[in-house]
Amino acid sequence: MEKIVQPGALAEVEQLEREILSSIAQASTPEELEGVRIRYLARKGSLSQLLDRIGQFPKEIRPEIGRKANALKERAWAAFEDRKKELKARAQATLLDPTLPGRPVVSGSLHPILELRARIVQIFRTLGFALADGPEVETEYYNFDALNTPPDHPARTEQDTFYLADQELALEWDQGQPKKGRLLLRPQTSPVQVRVMQSHKPPIRVIAPGRCYRRDEIDATHHIAFFQVEGLVVDEGISVCELKGTLEVFFRELLGKDLEFRFRPHYFPFTEPSFEVDARRPGRMFHGKEWLELCGCGMVHPKVLQGVGLDPERYQGFAFGFGIDRFAMILCEVPDLRFFTENDVRLLQRLSPVV
Repeated sequence: MEKIVQPGALAEVEQLEREILSSIAQASTPEELEGVRIRYLARKGSLSQLLDRIGQFPKEIRPEIGRKANALKERAWAAFEDRKKELKARAQATLLDPTLPGRPVVSGSLHPILELRARIVQIFRTLGFALADGPEVETEYYNFDALNTPPDHPARTEQDTFYLADQELALEWDQGQPKKGRLLLRPQTSPVQVRVMQSHKPPIRVIAPGRCYRRDEIDATHHIAFFQVEGLVVDEGISVCELKGTLEVFFRELLGKDLEFRFRPHYFPFTEPSFEVDARRPGRMFHGKEWLELCGCGMVHPKVLQGVGLDPERYQGFAFGFGIDRFAMILCEVPDLRFFTENDVRLLQRLSPVV
């Protein structure tokens, strides 16, 4: 036989349902909604009290009253959560003032030095150069010995070079005979040239851009960390003519078509003969100077070629190197190298290498 629920008990549940759902719908603020929760849904609220009283109803109607009361509890909590989300969304929407001006979206960009490095790489690529890379932590062998740098050269002292450890590191070289040298932060990217000549046979035509480190006093034109680009060409029949032509084409493309050049004899242990290259632009000064020193260069020393197993009677080559930071100062027209490392976004946004 179908169970009959007492009309008074069922009416109480239905009345409580209308009150709860109506109160939730009419709550216009989070505070009012919280008051509804406390009044009806909290531990001592009306709904909780109804659930606690189920045991007081006659045994034959308890299951039906319990089912309806628990269903009401689920509907009430679902309505409460939905209303809570609506009020939160409404509050967030009221925070938006459509009359206010929009906030600008600031886009990032390359650092001026990295931008210039990319431009330098692009120019050399048009001249047929490939990119080469090597470790910033080097050994004395690759940084000095393989480049024909004598043991008493000033660059090998701790006053000029950052040495990382006192222990010696054995290197396999020269038919398996060990060569030893301390670890250091490379003061130049020249070790990359040695590594390339070890791993590649001529013809070789590469540039090696990268960060270098030296124990310099930090001032307007010097820093302990800087970017450098070095280039290397090794093949049969290479002469100073190719060296001179390559550098003149590159620097005219970078600094201006009207550059005039001069090559001054110099000394580098890894090239022979060696040169310093200067340039001037008629009618324009470079930081108050008529002539600007561009780079050091020269023909690869025969001992360097022999050290990597190349016959200097058959192969010749030239090498060159220069600092990117100095050219960034010129092209960005800034008087102090430290501007590039102070990370002032207002300044860096205004700097862009231009000719």
